[in-house]
This record gives sequence, structure tokens and C-alpha cells, in this order.
Amino acid sequence: MRKILIIGAGGIGSYLIQYLSKTGLYNIDVYDPDKVEKKNITYQNFTKDDIGLHKVAVMSRDYTINKAEPYPVLTTTQMEGYQLVICCADNLGIRRTVYRSNTKWLDLRAQGRNCALISHKMDKNKFDTVLSGPDGSFSCQGEWDGWAKNIHMLNIVAAGMGAQWIQRWFNKEDVCDSKVINI
Repeated sequence: MRKILIIGAGGIGSYLIQYLSKTGLYNIDVYDPDKVEKKNITYQNFTKDDIGLHKVAVMSRDYTINKAEPYPVLTTTQMEGYQLVICCADNLGIRRTVYRSNTKWLDLRAQGRNCALISHKMDKNKFDTVLSGPDGSFSCQGEWDGWAKNIHMLNIVAAGMGAQWIQRWFNKEDVCDSKVINI
């Protein structure tokens, strides 16, 4: 089994978990301290019945997950022992920690009409650029007004793109170091 850690089970992670779990190829550990909120229902892989539950508990109930921890990843020590760490979290602090780790990693991002895939293969001289910006958490919906008619779906694109990259990487096929999609 391919041993992976997914950090974040929200807009991107909740779909990535679904895609990878269904293959039966991965030993998946997931960390996310958040609970499902009403605002998550329209763009994350949850239902109204999940409101108030930890996101990792729902993912563990619905998909095959080795370990589901309702805690944040705060140190590089927590990332040790994995073949690949996938960051689907919505803040730069954890991304900076992932980028500083000695493990192989993949960073999946979405915000509004844009999504990105950034991997450990990227030129380290570009890290400062992709890690710049304000600290804090940001929704993958960008400047979303809460109306379903204005919802952005690039979080799902990021999850699919990430799942394909992960499959190819584990198969030792050529993979890109980064990819950005703007719609």
C-alpha cells in the first residue's frame, strides 16, 4: 500500500480522499481539526446530516481511511514516515511547514476561479513566491457571496488533478512540478 498523509479534509481534501480511497491503492491518514458547517455543504463532499461532525470522522465513515485525526498538523515530525504528504489545507502556515519538511509533498490549492498544483519537484528558488501572502485561512471559494449560483468548482478540479498526479507519481511516470488553471 502507498502510505500518504492528507492535511485538510475540506473543499479539496474531501474530494481527493474520495478519489484515492476508491482505488484501494492507498493507506490514507487524514488530519483536519475542523467540523462540518452549513456553509461547507454546497462546495465540499458533505451533506446536511454531517453538520457539526468532525470532517475527518465523516471521511472515515464514508471512505477507507487508516487514521482520521481531528487535530492540526503543526510540525514536520508529524509528516515523517509517509511516502507522500498532500496539503489541502487553506492556510500558508501549514504550507510553509510542509515545504520545509524532508518528505515528498504535493500542495493543492483553489481560490475562486483559480486552482494550482505545486510539488516538491518545483525549483526551491520559487518557494518564496508561492508562499507569500497574508497568514490565516482562506476559503477555496475566494470572494464567494454564499449563493449557490455563484459557487466556484475549481476545488474539485484541484482534487482530480491532484489524484491524477499522485497516481502517476507513484507509478514512476513523468509528472509536472506545478500547474495553474485560471478560468
